[in-house]
Amino acid sequence: MTLHDTHLARGVDHAAFPTFDPAGTVRFYRDVLRFPVVHSICAAGWGPEKHPDFIHFFFDIGNDDRLAFFYYFGFESPHAAQQAAGVAHGDAYANFDPAVPSFFVGSRHLAIHVDSKEALDEMQRRLDESSWPTDMRVQHETIESIYTTDPNGYIVEFTRALRPVTPEEDVDANLTIDALVDMIDSGADSFDALLQRKAELIIERADDWTLEAPEPEFAPRGVEGATHDSAGRL
Repeated sequence: MTLHDTHLARGVDHAAFPTFDPAGTVRFYRDVLRFPVVHSICAAGWGPEKHPDFIHFFFDIGNDDRLAFFYYFGFESPHAAQQAAGVAHGDAYANFDPAVPSFFVGSRHLAIHVDSKEALDEMQRRLDESSWPTDMRVQHETIESIYTTDPNGYIVEFTRALRPVTPEEDVDANLTIDALVDMIDSGADSFDALLQRKAELIIERADDWTLEAPEPEFAPRGVEGATHDSAGRL
């Protein structure tokens, strides 16, 4: 296999978000969740014109992955008035019009993996004994998750696998996404159109599916024995 065909990504190096409450952010991630601080950058005068001084700090979230935040000195939230009045709709990054439904606002979140029910229970205990208790616990499809809201208004999910994802589900995922792209490209926008295109793709590709294939060099986290090619076929 050449480098051109190799899956080069190895997880998240870091995901970064702005914060207007650095002290609360540190208390939540370091003191409540016990994610160690592993790096920080103190930057004076970096960036383009009018770029304020800032600190960029990182937490270890396991598996060599990191979660980072930017705090800009002297820069107040553009939504401070709405937040003070208790009518802010969104988080530190985005403030939406009140007409935007909550399901849309809440769809942006960070999900962090844990290995077991015991680990998920412990995360829930830490949260529920803090100022940021668990908002919800739910099992959905192949995972169980708890949700909370951090000091910046960001939704954070902690999730564990209920079972490995099967190769057949991997194929189904690729069929669904290909059908979605085809549907949008065609100008359609409905759930029925998605299912119709997916059924067409199943018929088109059925003759190409085989029961055996060589193991891929890389399998996504939580997938045991997944064997699919670049087109998502077994």
